[in-house]
This record gives sequence, C-alpha cells and structure tokens, in this order.
Amino acid sequence: MDPHLLRTFAAVARLGSFSAAADELGYTQSAVSQQVAALEQDVGAPLLRRRPVALTDAGARLLEHTGPILLRLAAARADVARLSGPPPAAVVLGATPLARLDPGRLVEVQRAMPRVAFTVRVGGRAETATGVATGRLDLGLVDGVTAPSDPLALPDTGQLDTTAVAEGPVVVALPAGHPLAGRRGVALADLADAVWLDAPEAATPPAQLRAFVRGDGFRGGLAYPGTDTGALLALVAAGAGLALLPAAVLTPAVRGVPVVVPRLVHRTELVHGSLTAPAAALAAALSGRS
Repeated sequence: MDPHLLRTFAAVARLGSFSAAADELGYTQSAVSQQVAALEQDVGAPLLRRRPVALTDAGARLLEHTGPILLRLAAARADVARLSGPPPAAVVLGATPLARLDPGRLVEVQRAMPRVAFTVRVGGRAETATGVATGRLDLGLVDGVTAPSDPLALPDTGQLDTTAVAEGPVVVALPAGHPLAGRRGVALADLADAVWLDAPEAATPPAQLRAFVRGDGFRGGLAYPGTDTGALLALVAAGAGLALLPAAVLTPAVRGVPVVVPRLVHRTELVHGSLTAPAAALAAALSGRS
C-alpha cells in the first residue's frame, strides 16, 4: 500500500474536499482524484463518496489504520536519519505540562556543552511522543496517571525507549470550599457523577477516568484544550470541574484529596529513539544516570 496514496486519502478525509486536499498537498485536484482512485483499486473497495465527500465504512476503517501507518513510517525515517546524519549543534527537549523536569540537571548539561543550543518545548502528550518519533524533538518528558505497574499510554510510534524518571501521588483537585476538601481519601468511582474538567493535555481526560474504574460517568464539563497548568488550576478553583492531578502542582486555592481506590500514580517518563551524543548526555542527566 503506497504511503503517498494513504497520505492523500487522509487529507481528503480530514478536509472533506478534494480541492482543499489538493491545495494543502500541492497537487492538482485531478491528481488527488486519481490517487484516491488508485488506492481504492489497490484495496478493492470504495473509500469515499464523492458528492458530498464522505467516508464509506471501508474508508472509515482504513482511516483508523492510516494515522499509525504514516506515523511509523515517519518514525523509521527519523530514526535512520539520527544514526546517519552529521552531529547536531542543537538539542530539542519536549515536555508535557506536568512532567517533572529537573532544571538543574538541564543547566549542568548545557554548561558542559556550550556550543550546543538546548531548547525546551512544552506540548501535549501525543504531540511530544510523536515529535520524538518523527525527529522534531530529540527526546521528551511525558507525564500521565497510571497504575503503578503499568506504563504510560503513548501513541504507537515504533521503537522508542522509555525510562521512568519520577513518580508521585495522585489527588482529586477541587476548590478549597468543596464539601470533600477535608477528606483523607476517596474512591475514584464514588465521583463518577461529578463534573470533571475536560483537559486532555493538562489533566487526566474523562475517558481515561472511566477506564480506571471500568465504568461509566465522569461527565466532561468545561473543555480546556490548553497546556497552561496555572489556567487549569484557576478553573478548578473557580468550580468549573474536578481534575485528577499530581499532588505536587496544587496551589492554596485548590485542595487535593488522595485517590485510594484504585491505586494510581503520576509518572514522568523519558522517551527517546536513537540518540546523538549531546542528546544522550541530556538523557543520562534527566534519568539520573550521569
């Protein structure tokens, strides 16, 4: 299956238009139509209805596979490039909003390599993991809530190495005046009927909360797609919804009640593929191996 055809198909499906996909990809509309037709011939099924543009059942199923396939190909290309390219003069570290980053260790490595430019970019979990896989980032610190024995749920990006660099307790964050603010512990399932902030990049999203308790509920309230931890805590303090967060980030206006059932931890993992010498030095420092 030709990845160029898959990329064109994905663009048409995402944009809902052959002409818009042609503009984005730099092709003519006729070329886009021909590529989609060639893919349909290859898989032996119609993938798109033309007027209006809409996915068929077969197209919807193929689209589910297309993202991971293209991501794995990009990751493979980036991994080979890291091994065969010239030594870089820059290292880019990605970090999710609540990742535990020790700035002292970063500064030590920077001072030891004054000719290498180090950059930290804050982004979402999927953005950081895929950025490492595709070479936009040299390594990443990704945080999340999980069971103590489970790894973080990351996109399927291929051969990435992960190392746990920090773990801490998890709390339900709520306003200081909330009736539960004085509790010593809570079962997460008991809060299934509460309203939760829908902040997938800065807190634990409702869908993952449901997975933790293997049940329903956890209605998403105000949606916050951003990555600013201060803004998230301000929303919690104002009563916009509850949030499952690491205890270490709370402010005086926000109280935290420990989650006792199920047992959960907030973990930061270092994620990387093949490493250049400067990136390897930073990875060793961040993981405590230097």
